[in-house]
Amino acid sequence: MRSSTTNSKLAQFMEAFASKVRGPGVVYFAGGATALDLAIRDQTIDVDIKLDPEPLHSFEAIAEIKEELDINVELASPDQFIPALPGWRERSSLVKKIGPVEFRHYDIYSQTLAKIERGHSQDITDIKAFLEKNLIEKSKLLELFNSIKSELMRYPAINAIEFGKKVESFCK
Repeated sequence: MRSSTTNSKLAQFMEAFASKVRGPGVVYFAGGATALDLAIRDQTIDVDIKLDPEPLHSFEAIAEIKEELDINVELASPDQFIPALPGWRERSSLVKKIGPVEFRHYDIYSQTLAKIERGHSQDITDIKAFLEKNLIEKSKLLELFNSIKSELMRYPAINAIEFGKKVESFCK
């Protein structure tokens, strides 16, 4: 079992990843990694990432880093659970650039909607912190949700009506 990841381990992950890959790319942090970096949490179990575009030798680097730092790295992002929001890349804020590799937070609106849909207690705590830190606006969140409603049928695990009710309730 892996130990919890702290902010120092996240920083070590970025340095190690950038030093091991060959070429440019972008690593998007999501979930606990974003919450950790934004000081919403003190630790996380997994470092959830999306690679787009994927730097050369990313998977070899991840395999080595997982062992070296004793962390759990998962390929997981909001667009695996809900439709990708229009403009998500442009809203994905830069964390750090190391050499040719950019580290970004996957769009906070996308993360918020995915967390609302899942509805775990930690998810609700995270999105309340996003609000407190003024990282999201409820009106914009509702607008973005409405922009993907017609695509929800492509995600059979989602009950679109219930998801819509959760989003509307949160945005009140």
